[in-house]
Amino acid sequence: MFWKYLIVVIISYFVGNISFARIISKFIKEDITQKGSGNPGTMNMMRSFGFKLGLLTLFLDALKGSIGALFGFFVLGGASAVPDCYIGMYVGGLSTILGHIYPVLYNFKGGKGVATTLGLFMVANPLWTGISFVFCFFYLLFFDYGSVASFILITTLTVVESVKHGGNVAISIMLFAIFFFTWFAHRQNILRLLLGKENKVNFRKSLQKLQRKKFGKEQAKLIDKEKKKEEKEKSIG
Repeated sequence: MFWKYLIVVIISYFVGNISFARIISKFIKEDITQKGSGNPGTMNMMRSFGFKLGLLTLFLDALKGSIGALFGFFVLGGASAVPDCYIGMYVGGLSTILGHIYPVLYNFKGGKGVATTLGLFMVANPLWTGISFVFCFFYLLFFDYGSVASFILITTLTVVESVKHGGNVAISIMLFAIFFFTWFAHRQNILRLLLGKENKVNFRKSLQKLQRKKFGKEQAKLIDKEKKKEEKEKSIG
């Protein structure tokens, strides 16, 4: 069983090392670590490159957490072994989160683990994860502080899962570790919030910009269609 745990920890950790923010930014010939806060994560991608690339980063980083959790779930128990399957889920998920925050492939300079944690909780508790995500989405529409939305999300889900698995010491320890490491990764954000200097994500502006861009494309298509129609009528005339 020890070797199974070791395999889950190592593989999940290296899955967490995959930095999608870096990969995506390189595709557009940029370096996310040289933009904005320098953090290779969802919020900095959204601030630096817009809503679409930020959303893509969120999805891919969350997918890492889900993959790690599911890998641990099936290797260390599967659906037939309770609570071993849940322990396996959190072993895989936590390892992926630590791989994201402290990636050895990038000199231990990674993201802050929120999207990857979201992916883990999507497997562990999809209902509460969905509710918390929707709440944080609306929070960002009005207040723009991505770090506070992250704190709300992580705190809510770790508390809910702690209550759900309150009798299991191993799971409680891993949930505390998730809570601690994700909050610790945000220590500079906490300091900036206290000083009133925290970066805003401008979530509403990103959405409005995307909407205007879409509207502009539709208008351009309509104008082009009208021009072709006029040209056709002239040629017939």
